[in-house]
Amino acid sequence: MTRLIPSLPILGLLAFTLGLLTACTSGGGSDSGKKRIGVTVLTQQDDFYRDLQAGLEAAAEKHGFELIVQSGEKRPDEQARQLQAFITQKVDAIVVCPCDSDGVAQSIKAANAANIPVFTADIAAHGGVVVSHIASDNVQGGRLAAKTMVKFMGESGEVIVIDHPEVASVQERVQGFEEEMAKHPGITIIDKPSALGKRDEAMKVMQNKLKSNPNLKGVFAINDSTALGALRAINGQDIVIIGYDAIDEARQNILKGTALKADVMQSPKDIGMKTIEAIAQHFDGKTPPKIVPVEVGVVDKESLEKENAEKKSAAKGASSQPAKN
Repeated sequence: MTRLIPSLPILGLLAFTLGLLTACTSGGGSDSGKKRIGVTVLTQQDDFYRDLQAGLEAAAEKHGFELIVQSGEKRPDEQARQLQAFITQKVDAIVVCPCDSDGVAQSIKAANAANIPVFTADIAAHGGVVVSHIASDNVQGGRLAAKTMVKFMGESGEVIVIDHPEVASVQERVQGFEEEMAKHPGITIIDKPSALGKRDEAMKVMQNKLKSNPNLKGVFAINDSTALGALRAINGQDIVIIGYDAIDEARQNILKGTALKADVMQSPKDIGMKTIEAIAQHFDGKTPPKIVPVEVGVVDKESLEKENAEKKSAAKGASSQPAKN
């Protein structure tokens, strides 16, 4: 069972907590005896986090856990209120995808003091005790993004990273990108402006950079919202954009042959499912791995066309099978 509780940026902590008291029973476990897990994600506006939530829900249903799902919507103060409410409710475990990897530490420490186990998914926290962190191998993802950019733009040119430095997973992606690009001295990373992971902000950043840096050849966008925002700002310029997440809209733009040439592909549903599996291990008295890495890959036009052709072939084969009586 999943409870979806909307974000309440205007109300104070007292009213928010009272709302939770109405929605849930106090003390460990629910009226039904199910373990209750408080979840606060970075945002519910991105496909990635909707898929991650779907993975959480599928695995929670399998184990008979009850989820209380909320979203910080990239507001650290709102997420802090949500976490405090979970602590007040004495949930059995907390899952957080931090809006601010440093700022969330105080809330995690408060959960530690209340003996509530904390798990992080996708984005790590810089502080407090976390039982297990489940995420893509983002350093490797950044390296793959750099290798793919070199493949499409060659060994020379100016590039930028459209950043979101408050988020640990993004820091790891940028680290991997910079490490790999250091192997290519003809390529210069000239700037790392932040767009806060938002499409509209990324479009503004890209518009400014096209004016100030007319020789720009490459853009590493730290998620697909920023990749698609940057893409909107490009009007025929010969620029290579490499995105991150491989959501459907990004895939469609890659297939169309736009400036968005490729995407690092994550498996958000797997992240969600593995997070619940780690919690289940903890509830059973076992020790889950401190870090659970989830593999990443790259999709480009060639691989997506091959994937689509295989799907069509499989569907055609299935439709040609004789009906069974």
